[in-house]
Amino acid sequence: MDKLSNSEILAEIAGGLQDWRKLAQPLAARYRAADAVAGATFVAAVAQVGAAVGHDVPVITLGNGSIDLALFTVDEAGCRWITSKDIELAGVISVLARDLGLVAAPGEVAQLELGLDTADYAAAGPFWAALLSGDDGRAVLDSVFDAKNRVPSVWFQQTDAHRTPRQRWHMDLWLAPEVAAERIAAAVGAGGTLVDDSEAPAFTVLADPEGNKVCVCTALGRD
Repeated sequence: MDKLSNSEILAEIAGGLQDWRKLAQPLAARYRAADAVAGATFVAAVAQVGAAVGHDVPVITLGNGSIDLALFTVDEAGCRWITSKDIELAGVISVLARDLGLVAAPGEVAQLELGLDTADYAAAGPFWAALLSGDDGRAVLDSVFDAKNRVPSVWFQQTDAHRTPRQRWHMDLWLAPEVAAERIAAAVGAGGTLVDDSEAPAFTVLADPEGNKVCVCTALGRD
């Protein structure tokens, strides 16, 4: 599999895929349509072009006037990567969207990932896979993905063993890089606290008024 590195994906975005943004695993885009009928027409066209090039149907969410798409390739182990095939399809979809009169809104893409601190994700993974996804679930490397994309993925953050209670769950909110600072400022203005921005723009740690932590993540500043 010709999986691309994060820097290669960002270069592709800068070089012509301006409609798209890299999130935790997928390449994501959002388009605005005049109405639901126009959006449905676009969705059908995307499914057709995906099938024509032998690509799995992208993850598509059709809303009221908006369409969200996520592209990735799943390897034999169940891991999700971006490949040149995904990049090629993203370019085709962008052209299709323009031809149908849709407007790209890349700053609106987002992905919510659940992070769990654990000293032994090999032991914890099967439980969460079975719980969240049933028979379709499996733990791959340090994550659990629902094959049907009904629930957020779970990422296991390696930590030392420790006694509870301690906050072990946190959310990783992946955003388009150009909106992350504004979202962070809004959260702090709403009563939050900036805990750590030493790794920004890759991730910034915030806390709510009760001290519960969350990370705002982007694809920038990563290998």
